[in-house]
Amino acid sequence: AQVPVSVPHRDKPPARSILLSLVLSPELEFQLLQPQGAVSVSAGETLTLNCSVTGLGPPGPVKWFKGSGSGRQLVYDQKGSFPRVTRAVSGSSTDFTIHISDTRPEDAGIYRCVKFEKGSGADEEIRSGAGTVVSVSARPSAPSMSGPPSRAEPGPPVTFTCTSGGFAPRDIAVTWLKNGAKLPAPQPRVLPAHESVSYSVSSTVGVNLTAGDARSQLTCQIEHSTLPAPLRATYKLSDALRVPPRLRVGTDPAVPVAPNESVTFTCHAEGFYPKDVSLTWLENGNETNLGKPSPLAENPDGTYTLQSSLEVNATEQRSQSMFTCRVVHDSQSPISASATLRLSQPSAEPGPALTLPKLHLSSLSPSSLPSPSLLHPFQANP
Repeated sequence: AQVPVSVPHRDKPPARSILLSLVLSPELEFQLLQPQGAVSVSAGETLTLNCSVTGLGPPGPVKWFKGSGSGRQLVYDQKGSFPRVTRAVSGSSTDFTIHISDTRPEDAGIYRCVKFEKGSGADEEIRSGAGTVVSVSARPSAPSMSGPPSRAEPGPPVTFTCTSGGFAPRDIAVTWLKNGAKLPAPQPRVLPAHESVSYSVSSTVGVNLTAGDARSQLTCQIEHSTLPAPLRATYKLSDALRVPPRLRVGTDPAVPVAPNESVTFTCHAEGFYPKDVSLTWLENGNETNLGKPSPLAENPDGTYTLQSSLEVNATEQRSQSMFTCRVVHDSQSPISASATLRLSQPSAEPGPALTLPKLHLSSLSPSSLPSPSLLHPFQANP
């Protein structure tokens, strides 16, 4: 037989039932959400890292770290001072999104949002986000160019170098141009060779200088994914060029000249660069300050020409004298050219002509000829 049992009616469920419902409800299970798998940002911009929690969790802070393991770096904690890091929603107990301002290449890495449980001693880590991979793209610095340590003369190749740094990602292109025309060059060297938050590049090119390069220009051009237009640096080849002068000495009038005639020796120093030059005259190895230089003239190709004249009197004492033009250019060893003063020999003056009477042998008769004794006055007698 069934025995009816009466159960007193209650308006509210018992407290134990409420607690059990809270524990078993999936909606109230503690979760830490870090939805961003990867984020890319340009250097100087603000990086936003999302993190939120749902459900019921134990008391304790939520912190941000960069890296993993024992070497991880604390990025944000509510109790510390982090000048570039701010909370997106200040004081929120569920939204722990942060902003990192003025990002730098070294900010690249993996960031994790971590939940800690407050304990009697040190806080204990109980939940970590999946991690967000942050890459920071950075523009290369303005390229810098360098040339040889001292001026070089036309001939063998001269090495020029172009450098830039602080860029990411690693891929970069360097192009060399001379007066706008592309030059062949080896592949640039990008360092470090391993993966890094930022890189530097160095590129070299060999240039055969010519005398006409006093007006030439070398350009280093850099292209990178972060640049809206290539970066360029220029180098004036005149800063690396030395062209020694061509020397010649002439006379007016041309030698040989008559004694006591005035003769002008002219020294032509042509096609040199730079214009730093000094010119000295020597007579038989002894310096003379009687030379008269003309103003320095610039040639169409950017080189220079200098002339100096020396006027002398062609005396007998100066015959066979050597006149030397000595030039010191750009602090280099002297170079010289010479000419010799030669006098013309005077021609002998002709004397009076000797006139002989004409002898007509046909008009002479045997009787008119002198006797043999007269023809041979010193003939001995027999």
